[in-house]
Amino acid sequence: MTSVQFYHNAANPLALACELVARAYASGRRIAVRTADAASAKHLDDALWTFQPGGFIPHVQLGTPLSRETPVVVAHAQTASDWPHHDLLFNLANDAPADFCEFRTVVEIVGQGDDDRFAARARWMHYKSQGAEMKAFDAVLRERI
Repeated sequence: MTSVQFYHNAANPLALACELVARAYASGRRIAVRTADAASAKHLDDALWTFQPGGFIPHVQLGTPLSRETPVVVAHAQTASDWPHHDLLFNLANDAPADFCEFRTVVEIVGQGDDDRFAARARWMHYKSQGAEMKAFDAVLRERI
């Protein structure tokens, strides 16, 4: 069964995504990151390069020759399919990925805007209706809600 974790109220969803990806990578997880579009994927790629001064989070775009060997793979919603690993999926798009149940864990990061909250509620209901194990966290307080 897939576990879905929502991090609500993120002041900067991209920064939180980088932090959580870095933590997951450090613990040995294999990570897929799904963004809304190509521009968002490029923005995330740039952020992962600069997130930790002196640090390195190895990542590539889905479909590149090294995507099977690289611990962090990034793709956008229009091209995200056939992920090379199915451990942990960060969904940064406003829709639920059709293949979410192939992953052990899905992480959703929800910003503070009304549009983000509304889209997150729809994803929550979708995951729950599919039998996923649901958990919610406050991104500011860093505690389970």
